[in-house]
Amino acid sequence: MSDTLFNLLREFWGTLAEMSPYLLFGFLIEGLLSVWISAQQVQRHLGGRGFWAVVKASLFGVPLPLCSCGVIPVSMSLYKHGAGRGATISFLLSTPQTGVDSIFVTYSLLGPFFAILRPVAAFLSGLLGGVLVNLSDGRIEAEGTGEQPCEEDCCAAGTTTPKWRRALRHGFVTLPTDIGRAMLGGLAVAALISAAVPDDFFAVYLAAGSGIAAMLVMMVVGIPVYVCATASVPVAAALIEKGLSPGAALVFLMTGPATNAAALTTLWGVLGRRTAILYLLTAAGGALAAGLLVDFFLAGRDVTEMIDAHGLMLPGWAEHLSAVLLLAVLGAGVYRKTFLKTE
Repeated sequence: MSDTLFNLLREFWGTLAEMSPYLLFGFLIEGLLSVWISAQQVQRHLGGRGFWAVVKASLFGVPLPLCSCGVIPVSMSLYKHGAGRGATISFLLSTPQTGVDSIFVTYSLLGPFFAILRPVAAFLSGLLGGVLVNLSDGRIEAEGTGEQPCEEDCCAAGTTTPKWRRALRHGFVTLPTDIGRAMLGGLAVAALISAAVPDDFFAVYLAAGSGIAAMLVMMVVGIPVYVCATASVPVAAALIEKGLSPGAALVFLMTGPATNAAALTTLWGVLGRRTAILYLLTAAGGALAAGLLVDFFLAGRDVTEMIDAHGLMLPGWAEHLSAVLLLAVLGAGVYRKTFLKTE
């Protein structure tokens, strides 16, 4: 029992130390983006129903720090403020799949290949979903075109707080409050998989961990549940170490953050059944296609060696210090979310 607990703690701390410098830097970049890119700018650029609005919506969504739950009210606000259905779905698909913080964490745990692949896949799936929704709409809705006056709190007059303070608060207070629980939960799940699941588990029990069967299992796991884009990375890394193919892991990385029951229910009620179904089909089909392509191109390569052969050579003390800082930041976020009821 004591050995098992020790292994769990060792795996948890090892993953935390490896990713913490990247995630802390990602939090800083996310905070700066929150100051530089205003809600009014996003709403202005996503108005209308043309192809360019869909492209910009998907592109805007890639770096933004919004998870699959947090993106729902933002996307609905965009729709209310003049964004077309296609641009709304494009934004809703690309945004939760990745973000600056998750890109850095992906690089730290899965290497440069996945760090580049994730934002590209997010952009393309958002683009595909937006185009399909636009093509399915046979009419132009008056309330879905042009820019409308904003009357919500997000459009209120600017604050006098210095930008650097707002950036630091968003990056190291707001974001950890939003994702703290999910991040620590993802690390715990990754540690449990690493310590308890036998090596080559998927290779033995799931058709060598690759192919359609493995991807469908990851899709069934990922679609209905809430998985933060950043928190999903250590879980995917642990699954790959146990024999899951990189393509099947990518399916989990795409469908988990992009979809959940709350998002589907909201879409069904606000944008209609057809749009919700297209959203789900795009998320599932895009993830499956991306997974198959990745496994095809990486066939015969040692994926674990490719993942391990990267990274900044930071001294051990720097990684452990970063881990302590990150744990404090995430712990404070969990405390605010749990006991102070911070939204």
